[in-house]
Amino acid sequence: MRVFSFAAILAGFSCVHVSCLNPFAPRLDTELGQQSCGDLRQIENIFCTFRNAYSFKDTTVYGSLLASDFVFIYTDYDALVERNWGREDEMRLTYSMFQSVQSLSLIWNREIPISESDTSTTVERGYNLTVAFGPADIVRVDGVAEFLFVRSGPDEQWKILRWHDKSNF
Repeated sequence: MRVFSFAAILAGFSCVHVSCLNPFAPRLDTELGQQSCGDLRQIENIFCTFRNAYSFKDTTVYGSLLASDFVFIYTDYDALVERNWGREDEMRLTYSMFQSVQSLSLIWNREIPISESDTSTTVERGYNLTVAFGPADIVRVDGVAEFLFVRSGPDEQWKILRWHDKSNF
């Protein structure tokens, strides 16, 4: 009986020690939560942080990416005019969106550099945005946006000054 008890304890310890791997259970994906986007003096890290802010619905992180005189521009296809709003409205609308959805998934894809200097860079970027309002209410958007990034010097972090959404929805 003692041999059986010792074997059971050893088996239990081994199971805990190797995390009781179940080959039929998917691995918990914690990669996005652990991914640090790095130095915001690199444009790609701005996009990474932007994606994480949407994934975690974090307006503080999102707001840190926007310049104080940020402008969002889009085309109102019903009225056939361009419309825009500033940073304050962007933050209010983004907060409202984050609060009203169950989850957001943003994937950046093709990138076309348009202009670049030490203090100003314009990039056009494609994106796929999945918005889940609930399990049966999911909206997928494929779009294109042009971003103008600015900074006061080459050793400073980039900020988004203008987001011109060129999508046609």
